[in-house]
Amino acid sequence: MTTTKSTPRFAICVDNSEYPASLELHKIYRVLPDKDAQADGDLRIIDESGEDYLFPADYFIPIELPQTIVRALKKSYARPLANA
Repeated sequence: MTTTKSTPRFAICVDNSEYPASLELHKIYRVLPDKDAQADGDLRIIDESGEDYLFPADYFIPIELPQTIVRALKKSYARPLANA
């Protein structure tokens, strides 16, 4: 998948067996760029805590979303969390 630095990347979780509290199966997660993590076979994911952590890349399937959805998600990330 080719992306630019400013384009958010997303992936669907297909395995949460070792991280059931941190990842929800079949949920779309935001992926942050991290070349070192990728080289080690990991992805930097914003998990259920709202923080970014490394998870095995094979727990996810990268997806490309239409720009209208990407824009809507970027706006939602900029809003404060209701629980915070």
